[in-house]
Amino acid sequence: MRVIGLLSILVVSCLAASVKQQRKFPDDFIFGTATASYQIEGAWDEDGKGENIWDYMTHNNPTVIKDLSNGDIAADTYHNYKRDVEMMRELGLDAYRFSLSWARILPTGFSNNINQAGIDFYNNYINEMLKYNIQPMITLYHWDLPQKLQELGGFSSPLISDWFEEYARVAYESFGDRVKFWITFNEPREVCYQGYGWTTMAPMLNATGVGTYICAKHLVLCHAKAYHLYNNEFRSKQNGIVGITYSVNDFRPLTDSDEDIAANILRRQGEYGIYSEPIFGPDGGFPKELAKRVAEKSAQQGYAKSRMPEFTDEERKLAKGASDFMGINHYTGYFTSAGYDNSYPVPSFYDDLSITDHRPSEWPLAASSWLYQAPDSLFNTLAALEELYPGTEYYITENGWSVAPDSSLVDDDRIRYYRAAWENLLDAIDAGFNLKGYMAWSLMDNFEWMQGYTERFGLYHVDFEDPARTRTPRKSAFVYKELLRTRVIDYDFEPESMVMTIDKGH
Repeated sequence: MRVIGLLSILVVSCLAASVKQQRKFPDDFIFGTATASYQIEGAWDEDGKGENIWDYMTHNNPTVIKDLSNGDIAADTYHNYKRDVEMMRELGLDAYRFSLSWARILPTGFSNNINQAGIDFYNNYINEMLKYNIQPMITLYHWDLPQKLQELGGFSSPLISDWFEEYARVAYESFGDRVKFWITFNEPREVCYQGYGWTTMAPMLNATGVGTYICAKHLVLCHAKAYHLYNNEFRSKQNGIVGITYSVNDFRPLTDSDEDIAANILRRQGEYGIYSEPIFGPDGGFPKELAKRVAEKSAQQGYAKSRMPEFTDEERKLAKGASDFMGINHYTGYFTSAGYDNSYPVPSFYDDLSITDHRPSEWPLAASSWLYQAPDSLFNTLAALEELYPGTEYYITENGWSVAPDSSLVDDDRIRYYRAAWENLLDAIDAGFNLKGYMAWSLMDNFEWMQGYTERFGLYHVDFEDPARTRTPRKSAFVYKELLRTRVIDYDFEPESMVMTIDKGH
């Protein structure tokens, strides 16, 4: 009887998979890919570009990068942007998400010196996309702060929100007549915790237990000021939208104990709630449970007041509701439990959380040590956000899988990961979530931050040994192209050849 039962389950599962294959994405669902300026552009000091914090760090402390590399040339998009757009056409993209280099536009960070060559580059890039009906989606900040501003305090300075608003104004004025989709920040957690509270991103400030929270407040205010600037001065004539993108993984309690459930709430609040709650939450300000924990820890450690700053009433009002949509970068998942091994400094962000992450050994692992394929993680992530912020408009602004540099162009593991994620998108749409688009990470191989070129996320392989930085499609590029062509996930699809062509109708 047990064997019959198992066979019945298998039959039902197969039938369910067959039904799922027939589901179709809405015609107005936006498909695209995403990149970031420092990771692809190169030309680090050409045509008047200023130095940014990644230029400074990789040149002055190269050993922090796994392969001692940098983004000086990277994929050399600065000289190959037309090939980039050709790849977008080959895939049949609806949209392309990319970031501006603040230091390429404003070399010192301030608008008294606007670099026209930088403006021209982005104008050419945008116009080339629009020529082929590809919607440009701009991220204002993807981690590459001008070094001059870092020397003035960067995101630890309360003046950063004024500096960011000034930069945003230049971007809106320069490109807003054609760009209708704006993201202020990519992944605040990585900016604040990894860059200011730890040492795994530039500027490696390592102000443990303090830097994360100061940066978080200032970054939220940067976003709010840029949003209101657009809303008050540009929206009526440019008719665009402005949002922010968070890295949001799937966090689930390890058990149904009260302790693990509470730990999971803190985990979510520390990872993204500290940046999302002030904007999307019903009350504004930092999450209550996390704020209480940090205040208690601060008192125990002898601080005169909490290491987590508070928002004034005026600041709460400024930030609350200041976004047209939420961008979600999603990759993996974890189980969370209460208690940890005391391996983190005191004070520090993870000492404040006092949690432990767990992952089943059977979850597939990518080339990145942190990237596991967690079952239904994208749907679970959207469901958790929808519970917190019902009715929010969502875009998946990154989602991808890494392979090794010497891996084959036949990247079946990535295809398996993508297809599972796409099924989760359809599940979310069926569940009634207000999900509008999906950006695969990434269009092409690039400089993967502290990992250098040792991990590859591109639909297109880039030959970094070739001065021309030749781009070649992987099998996943053909599978993604077929999804965009049919709007249906076809598990039987196999490319007839590995030569990509441009669809004449696009």
